[in-house]
Amino acid sequence: MPQVQDQPQDIGEFFDEQGYCLAKGVFPPESVRTLEHEFDRIVRQLEASGEDIDARWEGQYTDELDGGASRIIHTHNVQRYSATWLAALQQPQFLDSAEALIGSDIVLHHTKLFQKPPREGAPFPVHQDWSYFPTRNDTMIAAIIFLSNADAESGGLCVFPGSHKLGRLDNSAGRTVGDAKASTLNSSAELASRYPLEDALAIDAEPGDVVFFSYLTLHGSTPNRSNKNRKTVLVQMYGGHDYVLEDGGDSHVNERLVLRGWNHQMQRIEAGC
Repeated sequence: MPQVQDQPQDIGEFFDEQGYCLAKGVFPPESVRTLEHEFDRIVRQLEASGEDIDARWEGQYTDELDGGASRIIHTHNVQRYSATWLAALQQPQFLDSAEALIGSDIVLHHTKLFQKPPREGAPFPVHQDWSYFPTRNDTMIAAIIFLSNADAESGGLCVFPGSHKLGRLDNSAGRTVGDAKASTLNSSAELASRYPLEDALAIDAEPGDVVFFSYLTLHGSTPNRSNKNRKTVLVQMYGGHDYVLEDGGDSHVNERLVLRGWNHQMQRIEAGC
């Protein structure tokens, strides 16, 4: 598996060319410890809830990566559990990095908590994110905040640099619904064949690092085969001049929380008035 390449100081230029960037040490050690404490508290609350909290993707592509058995603990919107996590989304260095990529107006779409358990943490097949929450101007980016070390062994992120330039690929969600037509299945199989996870660039990250990538960038992650939990929070954001299209049919909640600047598309009805 290829290794991550060096990045210049101008992360915006690197991001425009490669479709991702790694920002080192965005959250200092003391902040990471506090965020991990809140992360663990959320996980304990989830485990005690009796809800289905396993977000492993079903399907042949996941089975090929993990042998058919793995799990991953998940919830949306950590900021609805913890004020500490809400504050983390507004941390200046974090937003400075996001601003370098999508501009000074930054709107939160949603966040996701993922914990990959030791030795059985679920992988994610190669996919694009755009079909889950398409925006008019394709400004949507993801930011993965790492609370633990991540590499290929522990279920780290893998990307195909420059793949965002391919634009919106059909049937690139990485999984198919139960009533999918044969053409969809065939297209998904073609994607998996053309972009096998083992050919992607493995990104090693340390606690406090943040990886940003376009929702058009092909990416996935490996199973966690290590003896430690892999802990991350993913943040989806878009530019304040952009908006989510009505045909975004997934269950992700568009929070529309302005993290920096202004939401130029906000209307009274959307604001809940």
